[in-house]
Amino acid sequence: MKKDKPKYRQIIDAAVIVIAENGYHQAQVSKIAKQAGVADGTIYLYFKNKEDILISLFQEKMGNFVENLQTKIAGLSTAAEKLLVLVESHFEMLSNDHHLARVIQLELRQANIELRLELSDVLKGYLKVVDQILQEGIENGEFSPSLDIRLARQMIFGTIDETITTWVMNEQKYNLIALAPKVQHLLLHGCGRD
Repeated sequence: MKKDKPKYRQIIDAAVIVIAENGYHQAQVSKIAKQAGVADGTIYLYFKNKEDILISLFQEKMGNFVENLQTKIAGLSTAAEKLLVLVESHFEMLSNDHHLARVIQLELRQANIELRLELSDVLKGYLKVVDQILQEGIENGEFSPSLDIRLARQMIFGTIDETITTWVMNEQKYNLIALAPKVQHLLLHGCGRD
């Protein structure tokens, strides 16, 4: 399988850097090849084109993230704890890789509509984890039985996404991970009084 080959990962990691530094539209395959230390032709052994690299990059990074997240939350007993781990893990992944943060938060949004549809398909695994947390919270009495899961999922994802985008736009000058407990608290309690 191509994905198990070291060059596949090398190219994906190089693409993250090149796209972050040059923007998606200026990120030529030749620049990605140079960054990866491979010949231009080698890229086409693994990927059809630049769009394929972007989709694969997102699948790879999000797929790994969702797998790791499911492992982390498996041993936790409350939906509130799981939600905190979800927020912390998402913030941590992008805090640890500023290039990836720029690519996911800014450059993916520059892609054309067909590409964005394919990318949103990749997000389904992540959103499924959010749904599971919400469903568990309803079942164990932590969340209201009348909670609209779809709306709650949109609010959770939207809040996490916007918090990260603001951090990226502010040139990642502050500690994103430190905001996780505050974000979790807001998601659990809204703006009401405790």
